[in-house]
Amino acid sequence: MIRFHGARKSTILPEWSTENKLLVSVNKSEEAIIDFGTKNLVMSQVEKKAGLLRRTSSSKKPLKEKVVLMYDEIFAVSAPAGGKKWWKEDPAKNNPRFWDELFLMKVNLEYLESKLESVNGEEVQRIQDNINSLFHHCVQALGEEHQIKVVNALQTLCALFRGVHQKNKSASGFDIINMLMGFDKAEQRMKDLMERLDSLLCGDSSESLKSLCLKLLLCLVTVTDNISQNTILEYVMINSIFEAILQILSDPSSRGQHGYDAVVLLALLVNYRKYESVNPYIVKLSIVDDEPTLDGMGVVLHQALTEYNRQYKDKEEENQGGFFSTLTSMVGSMFIADVDEKLSVQTNEAILLALYEAVHLNRNFITVLAQSHPEIDIAVTPSTPTPTTPTTPLGTTPPSLDVMNNPELPLDPNLQTSNLLITFLKYASIVMQDTKDEHRLNSARLCLIILTCIAEDQYANAFLHDDNINFRVSLHRMPMRHRKKPPGKNIPSRPLVCAVLDLMVEFIVTHMMKDFPMDLYLRCVQIIHKLLCYQKKCRIRLHYTWRELWSASPSLYAALINLLKFLLSNETTLLAKHNIFHLALLVVNLFNMFITYGDTFLPTSNSYDELYYEIVRMHQVFDNLYCMVLRVSTNTGQWKEAASKVTHALVNIRAIINHFNPKIESYAAVNHISQLSEEQVLEVVRSHYDTLTLKLQDGLDQFERYSEQPKEAAFFKELVRSISLNVRKNVSLNTLSQDVLLKEFSTIS
Repeated sequence: MIRFHGARKSTILPEWSTENKLLVSVNKSEEAIIDFGTKNLVMSQVEKKAGLLRRTSSSKKPLKEKVVLMYDEIFAVSAPAGGKKWWKEDPAKNNPRFWDELFLMKVNLEYLESKLESVNGEEVQRIQDNINSLFHHCVQALGEEHQIKVVNALQTLCALFRGVHQKNKSASGFDIINMLMGFDKAEQRMKDLMERLDSLLCGDSSESLKSLCLKLLLCLVTVTDNISQNTILEYVMINSIFEAILQILSDPSSRGQHGYDAVVLLALLVNYRKYESVNPYIVKLSIVDDEPTLDGMGVVLHQALTEYNRQYKDKEEENQGGFFSTLTSMVGSMFIADVDEKLSVQTNEAILLALYEAVHLNRNFITVLAQSHPEIDIAVTPSTPTPTTPTTPLGTTPPSLDVMNNPELPLDPNLQTSNLLITFLKYASIVMQDTKDEHRLNSARLCLIILTCIAEDQYANAFLHDDNINFRVSLHRMPMRHRKKPPGKNIPSRPLVCAVLDLMVEFIVTHMMKDFPMDLYLRCVQIIHKLLCYQKKCRIRLHYTWRELWSASPSLYAALINLLKFLLSNETTLLAKHNIFHLALLVVNLFNMFITYGDTFLPTSNSYDELYYEIVRMHQVFDNLYCMVLRVSTNTGQWKEAASKVTHALVNIRAIINHFNPKIESYAAVNHISQLSEEQVLEVVRSHYDTLTLKLQDGLDQFERYSEQPKEAAFFKELVRSISLNVRKNVSLNTLSQDVLLKEFSTIS
């Protein structure tokens, strides 16, 4: 038996077990840990703060748990004769089993990180050898068979990366590398670390260990606000884990457990110094042609977006019921803005970035967009518990296992299934509703960039326009005073390009506001133009409501003409911030595309007649636009050249107006009709085509292909910075649910 004598009554402890240490109860609030390796007895409190226990009396120092004492040994300082500070030697010198014992103990992340942050500059230099040694032994512990040691080593590494970077925000990357592992040994240390992480990710390790490895890598990648300033990532470029990420994505079980973290990690690594040097992750991602891997990546993205869409829909339905809905209906649309604000949930920019990189870099991934998912066998329920995740804003965390096992159901199981592109279009229709917040504006911009890449791709266009593969796509529409929300049951089954055009039209008609998102409008109109160019090139006659106007879904013609009216009405305000003539030119040239090449892609001859009817009917808008650009182009000023281009682009539209208007007026006068019907106007148009003269305009079916560098470089740098900050926050919250992990491995010797 063992008898403990101290300030309190003597306590009889049972015989010790075969373990290195024994935990016994002293009273309700305290425990005693006997470490038989060091013969030390240390008191620990059930409820601790930063590793410190309550004071036994005002004159005594607070007692500390064993692991905290060991951290203190690593950071310890003595005061020899003369009073000058010097740092203690390697703690293992007096205790050869120091490192073995350290990694058997539950990590105190908070205390270790705060300890690293508290040392000053001079102390950092003197303690560097001990920190280097701690890092080295963490890496070595990753190769241990005892998984408790592996868990604790991974968590200690997280604390090291975070603590050292937090302490040395202003230091150079080389200084941080030197402090962590020693610059002369850094290459070998990081090689060993990456090899062991790769081995854990690709081997037969438990799912919890693999999850912890990915969290460590996410922690490492995001410790700096700007990942391109994280010099340690040079070693991650050299010692690639790309293949390990692909293996996770290609295996259904691993994908279900770790797919989300894997694609986010890959998206971030792809963006490391992508404009400054050759990034091996970009090169490797661009040539992946393994179908199971690409499909696996698509499934992960699909499920993440699906969960967001489902939760948004649930939130929308929740807000439509009860007292709030009744009050809104009583006073009209007075509270629509409030509803929008409540539904403006946080977007998932990390998943959007991963989707963008896949679409932009890998042409083989385009086929994944069209992969049907009637049933998605993505995940297997884990046999071991996984770390719990705290509640975080919607859209910022991976899908739950329940969601991963329950894919989005098709709108009509007899007619269709869902796919990644449909899910993405629904997601885009949500985030593009509200662009007032910076995050939502960035998400909307990224959605349009992704659609730009899709609209330029030959295979994607072939699928989008395939009349034999039709879908019902229920896009989310912004509540507006002058229209009712369309019932989902009336959605026609059409080629997917119709849903893309609907999304562009929806954005155009719902964002004509004082804080005008010019950049997004330019992208919308350019996407429409690229789709029309493909239709003209391949002579695809798309059955789409180019002109028909109904309250729930305005036509493309009406949307474009209303956009021109808005630019005219707000000329002075908009010109103070934007070159509205560039946007006006793009819109006018869309009409020129219809005028010049409409006979190759409009579905019927009547469609061509209706185009001319619409131009003549809305002639006042085009007349006013011509007057404005003529005025600006004839005066000296900033916009002279831009306005002049619009003047020349209007030549055929003005010719149509000037040709048909007199004939329509003459027909009305001769037949004594004060107001002609649509059919009568169309009859005049059809009978006078032969006398209309138009000028041939070159380059209408040409466009500048998308290029990320240099135009989009600044946007992506800021976007990745925002994503990195968000990922870092979530990793710090949920990385290391120690109690769950330690419980899982407590029976492993």
